[in-house]
Amino acid sequence: MLVATSEQMSEIDRMSIEEIGIPGVVLMENAALQVVSHVADYLDKTGGSRVVVVCGKGNNGGDGFAAARHLHNMGVDVCVFLLSSFESIYKDARINLHILHKMGVPVKEISEKNFEEQLKQKLDRVDVVVDAIFGTGLAGIVKDEALKVIDMINRSCKYVLAVDIPSGVNGTTGHICGACVMADMTVTFGLVKTGLLVHPGSEAAGELIVADIGFPVSVLKKAGINIYTIEKDYVEGIFPVRALNSSKGSYGKIALITGSTGMTGSGCLCSNAALRTGAGLIYTCVPASLIPIYGAVLTEPILVPLEDGGRGELSEDCIGKLKSCLAGMDAAAIGPGLALGEDIGKILSAVINSVNFPVVLDADALNALSGNKEMFGMLKSNAVLTPHPGEMARLTGLSIEDIQRDRINVAREFAVKRQVVIVLKGFRTVVASPDGTVYINITGNPGMATAGSGDVLAGIILSFLGQGLTPIEAALAGVYIHGFAGDIAAGKKGEHGMCAGDIVSCLPDAVNSVYN
Repeated sequence: MLVATSEQMSEIDRMSIEEIGIPGVVLMENAALQVVSHVADYLDKTGGSRVVVVCGKGNNGGDGFAAARHLHNMGVDVCVFLLSSFESIYKDARINLHILHKMGVPVKEISEKNFEEQLKQKLDRVDVVVDAIFGTGLAGIVKDEALKVIDMINRSCKYVLAVDIPSGVNGTTGHICGACVMADMTVTFGLVKTGLLVHPGSEAAGELIVADIGFPVSVLKKAGINIYTIEKDYVEGIFPVRALNSSKGSYGKIALITGSTGMTGSGCLCSNAALRTGAGLIYTCVPASLIPIYGAVLTEPILVPLEDGGRGELSEDCIGKLKSCLAGMDAAAIGPGLALGEDIGKILSAVINSVNFPVVLDADALNALSGNKEMFGMLKSNAVLTPHPGEMARLTGLSIEDIQRDRINVAREFAVKRQVVIVLKGFRTVVASPDGTVYINITGNPGMATAGSGDVLAGIILSFLGQGLTPIEAALAGVYIHGFAGDIAAGKKGEHGMCAGDIVSCLPDAVNSVYN
């Protein structure tokens, strides 16, 4: 599904009106009808009949005026509160406001005496509040009367439907501009906005409905949008097919470089995740002194002991054997459970320089990379980096706050600059391609915020690389399946009780759902 920024939606609106010739008032009418449809559904289900529409002075308010007209004609007890003067309403919104006046629909202007008291009284008695205060073009911080009204709406605890975007949410970044309406449902028009998918805007949106209001397909294509959500249909289309006359060698020979004292669980989770998503053969390369621990847990992977000097941490002396092992592989991953010792940077450099197949860099491999910026130049376009926000901050030199404030652009810029695939983990994981295309994952839940979840993801991506998917395909399928399995696990264990091993155990169910 295409995802647009506020700026792109504004351009789509402009092109539809000015270049195609669709009158703005027609688009406004279509938007209003979509809103009315969902308000009417809610009233039918609950037996309600009273609605307050709170409008601003722009086109978002115009959508609210038009919606109020249709609700009035349906026999709904509707009242409009306008956070502006009548004189400040312009263009298409003004047309719809004049119609309301002529129809006798009550419109309370903000300058009226006791405006706030009247609104409070109405909010106490209504069934639905329609938020049409600000659209995606909000500039600056919510303040003054708008701030008070938004607070009143939120305190009313009534069912709130937001028109296009909850007022106060930045449509591009999802930031809260001082305050915002907390909606139960958001009916957004044309395309979903990035600010409705990322935190914290996603939490303000409630149930998200994407409504077609007549933007021409040619205009949507011309807008040059390169942000998408990852959909099940896409993953189904790229999922590795298993032939009847196949063997274990048909589904990838992959290597995982992992392990240090106290961190053996990471490699176990990663290895099992790779196998549970279809990998044929996995060679788990670990510190030699820790082999008994891995051998007690892992039965299917082939364990490769590497020199560690008895320290439980890979030594530079292992590089020769490691290169020999990697020579016959289809893909490799390095990082889960590695300690950031003095030799890890040298080992990582040797791996990056010696292979020409796809590589997943995770955890301490990323930390070693960020500690030696010269290695950035060694990265190849078939590398997949899977940082969480803290690791991304170290890679980029930005603060975690800066990363989280603009996850999409940070991931995109790094992927383009370094020509790698970036999987920026977290709520709504962002996958960025070297060509600048960005994908937002919509599977997953807060129960996945648990130790080892990232190791599971690294194993899934490694598995798909070994089975022949391209780096960007493996990343997209990997984060989708990872989140899907997490959702299944949450359904069985609950978000509080699930752990990373539960995600691994649910991977076959997720894979079967997609593959079948």
